[in-house]
Amino acid sequence: MDQRDFILIGIDGGATKVSARDVQVDPQKKEFTMGRWNATRSYSELPGFLPDFKPVPVTDQLKERDAGKIRITPEEEQQGAVYVEACALVIEDIARQSGQNKVLFGLGMPGLKTADLRGIEVVANGPRIPDYANMLEKRLKLSGIEYVKPLQRIGSDADYCGIGENYSSEGQFKSVTNAYYLGGGTGVADALKLKGQLVPFDQTKSWMAKTWELKTVEGRSLEQFASVGGMQRLYAEMSGKSVAELNEQGVYPLQIAELALKNESDALKTFELIVKNLADLLYERIVTLYAGWKNLFGFVNPNRPPLSEKHPFMGALLERVILGQRLGELIQSEAGKVILKAPLEERLNMLIQQSPFLDDRAKNHYADPGKILSVSRLREAPALGAGIDAYLMFQK
Repeated sequence: MDQRDFILIGIDGGATKVSARDVQVDPQKKEFTMGRWNATRSYSELPGFLPDFKPVPVTDQLKERDAGKIRITPEEEQQGAVYVEACALVIEDIARQSGQNKVLFGLGMPGLKTADLRGIEVVANGPRIPDYANMLEKRLKLSGIEYVKPLQRIGSDADYCGIGENYSSEGQFKSVTNAYYLGGGTGVADALKLKGQLVPFDQTKSWMAKTWELKTVEGRSLEQFASVGGMQRLYAEMSGKSVAELNEQGVYPLQIAELALKNESDALKTFELIVKNLADLLYERIVTLYAGWKNLFGFVNPNRPPLSEKHPFMGALLERVILGQRLGELIQSEAGKVILKAPLEERLNMLIQQSPFLDDRAKNHYADPGKILSVSRLREAPALGAGIDAYLMFQK
């Protein structure tokens, strides 16, 4: 069976919506490109959506996971059903557009997965859905969708960003040996390519933590400063407004950056914190990769095992730091270039040049952070990566 017998779909499931694209394969060139069909469903547009849903605190989720007693709340059950329905609808939409009822699909979602990789047992911005894949497959059967193969795993949206960047002709992992990707949407995605190979963050957990796991000395998760969702919440806090009020007024990070450009005090304070902590995060990545973990941050989960100061890639230098998704769009905007990009490069340069952990070799390599920092050209890298992963597993 080749791709002419089915349609390959990559699905990016986030905290606010699900997006799907068909993925085209050139098996001779081993190249993957986005196809012509796409579909998006926001959870909020579906019946049963809970607009005031509040996730169980991550620390509690981790305790339940570690104890082997995950207690799904009624609210999580209801919201989870909405998430699965949105995913089924985008698959149906692509099948309808393409006229092909037989599908092979890959799905990326944030959060820690169940042991069989077909469910979600810990997630910062949404409901836990331990039986996600089973629910989705039962739902698809009701609509007559035939899948070539059951969903092998719910992948990490972060890992799929890396796969997309590595296999697409426009991907920025493609031409480098060592690179780090930081994507910011409602949540945040980390991806690494080291020694020419993709290195999933689940394989680095003994020596490098995911962004959402790290917290500042004030107790804030680093995710708040790297994700546009977190940035909006930060401005809401500074301005004394609710996120719902900001949404009604159409005030998102791009608009907050424009307000900062006009010297609005709350917006300026917001971006001062964003610049400081985002630069500190990128500095930590550079230091940890080159010299090992130096306790520059704490952990959201106080019971997380300490990170090792040694790892297999000691002494490695990043050729590229890629900022992707809406974080990339923000930093590339006219206001973002002034309010975020320029001061970010300035602070990162100061941290590197004054670092007690980096030697002259590293400091010389990173002497111009502007040449290291780049913006992803793949707005839909997670969906592309999900489709690629499904195809590669199907070929096995």
